[in-house]
Amino acid sequence: MKRYVFLGVLSMYYLQVSSSAAHGCFCQVTGSLDDCACDVETIDAFNNERLFPKLQKLLESDYFRFYKVNLNKPCPFWTDNGLCGQKNCAVIPCTPNEVPEGIKTNGHHNKYSAEANDQECEKAEKLGAVDSSLSEETRQALLEWNKHDDEAERFCVIDDEESPDSQYVDLLLNPERFTGYKGPEAWKIWNSIYEENCFKPYTVKRPLNPMVSYSGNAGKTFYSWLEGQCVEKRAFFRLVSGLHSSINIHLSARYLLDDNWFQKKWGHNVSEFQQRFDTQLTNGEGPKRLRNLYFLYLIELRALAKVLPLLQRPSFQLYTGQPTQDQQHKRLLLELLQVAKSFPLHFDETSLFAGNKEEAANLKEDFRLTFRNISRIMDCVGCFKCRLWGKLQTQGLGTALKILFSERQIEALPKSSSAWLTFQLSRQEIVSLLNAFGRISTSIRELENFRSLLSKVR
Repeated sequence: MKRYVFLGVLSMYYLQVSSSAAHGCFCQVTGSLDDCACDVETIDAFNNERLFPKLQKLLESDYFRFYKVNLNKPCPFWTDNGLCGQKNCAVIPCTPNEVPEGIKTNGHHNKYSAEANDQECEKAEKLGAVDSSLSEETRQALLEWNKHDDEAERFCVIDDEESPDSQYVDLLLNPERFTGYKGPEAWKIWNSIYEENCFKPYTVKRPLNPMVSYSGNAGKTFYSWLEGQCVEKRAFFRLVSGLHSSINIHLSARYLLDDNWFQKKWGHNVSEFQQRFDTQLTNGEGPKRLRNLYFLYLIELRALAKVLPLLQRPSFQLYTGQPTQDQQHKRLLLELLQVAKSFPLHFDETSLFAGNKEEAANLKEDFRLTFRNISRIMDCVGCFKCRLWGKLQTQGLGTALKILFSERQIEALPKSSSAWLTFQLSRQEIVSLLNAFGRISTSIRELENFRSLLSKVR
């Protein structure tokens, strides 16, 4: 009998040792989230079981896999940014024949609908009638005004698709993963974001090396400064931190484990994950970073639910020139958005910018301009593949914010398909929105894999 008791105690000891690594990263990643009426467990179940499979299938379609981007824009903030010379940092652009003709000619107008075609003709006739009575200078001014109005709604800088430097990239052939881009050049990007673009007091200094934990006042973590901030500034920081966490999860999950003459082996690097998220190794910051990932998930999920009225209109199609596939993918998109809408504990965006109208408007504009600045910093990333995914994900989050804070325009969408839309998204914004959320959804799913791997660490 004593022998069985001893074996039981011994097995309990090994169970505790094996789970301690997982406990170090995930012990605080549970329960309710700050500033939200939601919890981690609800998000895990909803994402991994209901949403993730549909989303991955949709992102494999032609409409969402081809993204047009300018990777050659100069850094607007400093001139000494070095470019990564490693082969894994390279991006392979598409040849003209690889991109479906429908995507190159028209992003999401419904070429299959006679009603939509009549609408386009009617608009063209009206514009032609107006243009005939205007000078060239006035016509150009109108175009600039329209462009200005669109830019005024955006939370990020979008590449000019007409630029000769803009190229289509197949996202499936250029996946986000560890490229070897690290060290001071990579730290410089994130420190520019955290130090200058997160509403953080200048008296609070973030370590240049993100692997080094914060060493501020005794007993305080880097996150202590957030306690006295308004909910909007806390939310902004948590969005940036959540995006940073998501990127680090992908780099840890698709790490270059072996590179030899015969093959490259990519896979999960548990020690890399621990360095970024373990409680002890990060002085308590790691779990907070992961909780911020869940906050980011809620924000982008809410945007998907709110954009449904625009994307379910008959005049909107995922046009690639392949009618049967395009109709199937439109149905899959709407199914996905309906699933997003059904989430029981959505983030309440009305809690933001809800105080004095003038102060709220000024804070919202600061919020928008600061995030636009972050999107510009992505052109300073030295690794082209990292730059690609950084631009796409900041644009996707910027589009989500544009949707969340355009509630009146979306609610005012006309029922008639021939009426002028009060809110619109470009194909570039739609592709980035869904792919950016795909990255966040994948990160949530990867946490389950890391929990399992860490539970086996001795």
